[in-house]
Amino acid sequence: MDITLHALALHAALYLRPQVLARALQSLRELEVREGGLRGRGITDRLAQQANTAPDWARAESTLSWLQKTPDASLVALGQPEYPPALASIADPPPLFFARGARPVLTRIQIAVVGSRAATPAGVDLALALASDLSGAGFVITSGLARGIDGAAHRGALAAPGPTIGVLGCGIDRVYPVQHARLAEQIMATGLVLSELPLGAGPLPHHFPRRNRIISGMAVGLIVVEAGLASGSLLTARSALEQGREVFAVPGAVRNPQARGCHALLREGATLVENAGDVLAGLPRHVLERLPAPPVTGDPQRAPTGPSAASMTSAPADAVTDERALRVLEALGFAPVNESLLVMRTGLTMHTLSSILLNLELSGRVRALPGGAFERVR
Repeated sequence: MDITLHALALHAALYLRPQVLARALQSLRELEVREGGLRGRGITDRLAQQANTAPDWARAESTLSWLQKTPDASLVALGQPEYPPALASIADPPPLFFARGARPVLTRIQIAVVGSRAATPAGVDLALALASDLSGAGFVITSGLARGIDGAAHRGALAAPGPTIGVLGCGIDRVYPVQHARLAEQIMATGLVLSELPLGAGPLPHHFPRRNRIISGMAVGLIVVEAGLASGSLLTARSALEQGREVFAVPGAVRNPQARGCHALLREGATLVENAGDVLAGLPRHVLERLPAPPVTGDPQRAPTGPSAASMTSAPADAVTDERALRVLEALGFAPVNESLLVMRTGLTMHTLSSILLNLELSGRVRALPGGAFERVR
């Protein structure tokens, strides 16, 4: 009998106990070698009984059929060459996980970008920029395919263009949230999505902390862009610290509740990040030396636009030269501001201010927000 079916039967029963599952699978492999093959289901039944459970043969047969019918799907086991080496080093790596997409990206150097589902526009912009720049530097961007910062991180990597990995908190035969189904398809074209959960598993609350240890475990570092004090991103950061990974956090406006989690991490010793250069500066040299050289595309006579450690440590100069427009940008700061407060800060009339804001918005330097507020665009 195919050992894969036996492994799937054990996985369906023991996926929430990865260390117990790992021991059962190891015993299964040893018995297969010793017996010269698996003849019947008795051995696997006994292994499951020792773990106080029963193998789920019906689910195993259904899963094996799905794997055989889904061209881009595969089962990745601990010890296989394509298993992420960083993930194999954590205390409780998933003995098996399901993947859809380009498996070779699993062994490339990854960096994780996570944050709030209720992200601010500024947070989304920054996650996009960080992911795009770090993808251009050679990293695979890993995140959780959630709304807000996670989705922005995946899109930023795809825009680089570069591969990205989405780790699901549900079975791999479904996408959560459903609004990200199209994004998942785009990810699988050059990267992949993965899940250690059985097929059909729903996005239950206790699945996400388990997913988070995989996100941090596969990466050399974790970047938190926005997070409240009760955010799951802080749990991911705790996992990263326990796994010996570098933790980076983006500071925010002191009155922004989505910045408090990042500020808490910074107080605890996380590295402050404003741009991709800060991330590169905070990673060990041996990690950077393993990065692939970014490909050169487009006009060979054109100056390269990809990131470098030097170019990403400072932002480009502001292209606005009109004195009053500069005054407005300075008054905006880096948090949303309404027009009344801008009038007080700049001394301009409401009519003049509205005209300047319109021009800045059309040039892409300012964004209008609901409620009559405005903010700078990175």
